[in-house]
Amino acid sequence: WRKGSTVFSTEERVAFLKGATSDLPNVDVDPFSTLLVDFARERGAMAIVKGLRAISDFEYELEMNQLNRRQDPEIESVYLMASAKYSFLSSSGIKELATFGGDIDDLVPEEVAGALKDRLGR
Repeated sequence: WRKGSTVFSTEERVAFLKGATSDLPNVDVDPFSTLLVDFARERGAMAIVKGLRAISDFEYELEMNQLNRRQDPEIESVYLMASAKYSFLSSSGIKELATFGGDIDDLVPEEVAGALKDRLGR
């Protein structure tokens, strides 16, 4: 894998997310290839909910919020701060751990950990 590249196809990632949220009846997992704000509008959403880990996330999301508001001022953005124990997590960091045999079992769902180890690990 290269930094910034995906390890799994869209279909695989959707399957992982559906598995991880199967006990949440009010959660839908759907892929899309449009602007997020357009997808939210098509779904009839009133808000986009996102998580923030660090100040760098906030800076990026502030910019995205302004762009989204230009596209649809009726759709709000809501941000949730990650727990401190997850604030350091990134997909590239987890991929690097998996590639070199690091322990990722408590960082991602069991099914994802196994698939990453199979695809990247030793």
